[in-house]
Amino acid sequence: MKMNKKISKNKNTKDDSLLAPLESKLRATAGRLEATDAETLTHACSTDLILPDKDVAVQILRDLRKLIFPGYFGSELPRLATSNGRIVGRLRKIAKRLLVQVQIAYAFEHCRKSGDTVERCPDGFRSEALATVEQFLDFIPLLREKIMKDIEATYQGDPAANSREEIIFSYPGVFAIFVYRVANRLFELGVPFLPRMMSEYANSRTGIEISPGASIGEYLMIDHGTGVVIGQTTTIGDRCKIYQGVTLGALTTRDGQALSGVKRHPTVGNDVTIYANATILGGDTTIGDGAVIGGNAFITKSVPPGAKISGFVG
Repeated sequence: MKMNKKISKNKNTKDDSLLAPLESKLRATAGRLEATDAETLTHACSTDLILPDKDVAVQILRDLRKLIFPGYFGSELPRLATSNGRIVGRLRKIAKRLLVQVQIAYAFEHCRKSGDTVERCPDGFRSEALATVEQFLDFIPLLREKIMKDIEATYQGDPAANSREEIIFSYPGVFAIFVYRVANRLFELGVPFLPRMMSEYANSRTGIEISPGASIGEYLMIDHGTGVVIGQTTTIGDRCKIYQGVTLGALTTRDGQALSGVKRHPTVGNDVTIYANATILGGDTTIGDGAVIGGNAFITKSVPPGAKISGFVG
């Protein structure tokens, strides 16, 4: 142990000597950053408050995936992963991590809006966080039901899929939908920050961006998936199939924050297929049940049920 400390100390000394010519520049840069802290950080929140941790949010997703798909991710045997004691243990771990992060998120959002950092520290939101986590725990069995329906839709819709197991292990569309369904429930429960952290993690992993605020029905299939964008106020019905590069977006965001809470993204009915690189824009745009939208279509006006559309509609 003493030897390790000595090596570490020597290494630090060596590093310091290497940086000696830059010492004045390091201190000057630190001074400039410190001088602008008050100007930039007060618009967000006091630095006295703990911030939400994206790494923990990602770990919650990993733990949930192990819980929903026992034995698939990690080294546990399925029969061990499905034992009652193991399930309860994993639920405890998820609940504890989520409780802490929800408390922090509530406190940080309170601080951001009011500037109050003293009267309500994270512990001040414990009762609200406990109620939220309790509701989320009730949702977990439904989460499994929902994602299994998405897996079934993917298996039935993709002749290249060898098995449902292969889809669970490998398909980016299913992973993105799984993360969306977790993030969406937290969004519905009013949790700030964490839903977007989770959805952007899925985006970084898959190239599929699904806003946690979107409303999506059952049996969704996203095939291939890279480049798919589903905006915050999008509504998608049941049994829809979406291919890579599809955008369900806003017609304009020129008014910025003034459009917050306004329906900006399209409504897609049941049993709709949207082929690769199609773009559908606008909160007033509705795609009727059973419609088929061809590849590279550009749509800014509503499409009737059962229609087959290609090219520009606007």
